[in-house]
Amino acid sequence: MARVFVYGTLKKGQPNYKHMINTAKGLAKFQGRGRTVEKYPLVIAGKYNIPYMLNIPGTGHHVAGEIYSVDDQMLQFLDEFEGCPDMYQRTLMRIEVVEWEGKGGAGEARAAVEGIVECFVYSTMTYPPEWVGLPYHDSYDSSGKHGLSYVLRESR
Repeated sequence: MARVFVYGTLKKGQPNYKHMINTAKGLAKFQGRGRTVEKYPLVIAGKYNIPYMLNIPGTGHHVAGEIYSVDDQMLQFLDEFEGCPDMYQRTLMRIEVVEWEGKGGAGEARAAVEGIVECFVYSTMTYPPEWVGLPYHDSYDSSGKHGLSYVLRESR
């Protein structure tokens, strides 16, 4: 099992959460909520209003999201879904645990107590330079105050 941090449309209550709970795509077990230890710019960009975490550590906000434990099948699905490695790149990042529900071995308990876990995160180093000038968000909600409605893949 691998640990993945999601900050955009794959979170609970968001348009693509259905994929996280579709066991035909693999297993994803909710572990808790967290935020990036380092600051990153989270922008909503492109004609489909997709949330992107730009891989520019030290700039932006501590980005909020959810921590999942996923099997190899789900990780492979997420790589394909996120257009990895072209659109997003899957990298390890340190995530501060805000709320922990995870149950597991000593490593899980220690991680929760220490408050920091390493997770795979889909961020991007391949983006148009003007995206750096977009507003930065600390949390993503597809129906947030930003007024930028996410366009589902099946509607594109």
